[in-house]
Amino acid sequence: MLDTAKRVFRVEAEAIVALSQRLDERFVAAVEMILSCKGRVVITGMGKSGLICQKVAATMASTGTPAFFLHPAEGIHGDLGMLMKGDVVIAVSNSGNTEEIVRILPVIKRMGLPLIAMTGQSESGLARAADVFLDIGVREEACPLGLAPTASTTATLAMGDALAVTLLERRGFREEDFALYHPGGALGKKLLLKVEDIMHAGSDIPLATTTTLLRDALFEITSKKLGITGVLNDAGELVGVFTDGDLRRTMARGYDVLNQPLRDVMSRNPKRILRSNLAAKAVQKMEEFSITSLFVFDSEDSTAPVGIIHLHDLLKAGVV
Repeated sequence: MLDTAKRVFRVEAEAIVALSQRLDERFVAAVEMILSCKGRVVITGMGKSGLICQKVAATMASTGTPAFFLHPAEGIHGDLGMLMKGDVVIAVSNSGNTEEIVRILPVIKRMGLPLIAMTGQSESGLARAADVFLDIGVREEACPLGLAPTASTTATLAMGDALAVTLLERRGFREEDFALYHPGGALGKKLLLKVEDIMHAGSDIPLATTTTLLRDALFEITSKKLGITGVLNDAGELVGVFTDGDLRRTMARGYDVLNQPLRDVMSRNPKRILRSNLAAKAVQKMEEFSITSLFVFDSEDSTAPVGIIHLHDLLKAGVV
């Protein structure tokens, strides 16, 4: 069984390598054709090829190239109405003579839509009808009977991914653009969620003053449940913090825990972040300094905090 599986991997890997060696100016022409497209990329294929087409269309759509899948059998029963001027069609058929594909070709040509053919047969009807022909032929299928599409569908998928990634780079598609199409995903949260979206603000900010006694500061830390309090001077500027860790260090030094003012035991120069920063930057800063909280400010020049963000907030938001 392991030998069979390894043979499948070998056959399909060799098919992709052979595909890359056959790439030529026709691939470039296909990319330029899609880039100049004023409409959508319509990808059509039947059976197993159709399943691959759906994946390629989804990849293109999520990386800056508007695309959708058109089922050719449904197409000849009315769904060709999805096509519009300005579209580019990518038709996929390993044999190049799939009946349902061949039957929709006259309509595509009548509408004057550019046609890119992905097929393994250069002399097929589909290849001859196309404006650009991309060769996805394979020497053999991984199926020992040579019947089930295996290496051929892998090659088709690889060609589709090559088109999508090349288009992505040519369009200058960025992570931020990707996030816009994936607002519910982890990447979207990292690239779209800002500190101000999840910070604690107003009365939820744990704050004390330099003259606050440690015993009173402990009530503030406990009530706000963040394991920290900010320490303000008389001008309302954040000059320090006091954390659970600071409490342990204070006790280890033999200080009067109940009556010590915070100015004597606080940690100075607290780390800060701007409310407009991405939440992902808060994670980065916490990791850099091995801390779990950051006080939030309106600007670099601000001295009074407008919020606080805790590692738990970032975890709940899915940023971490």
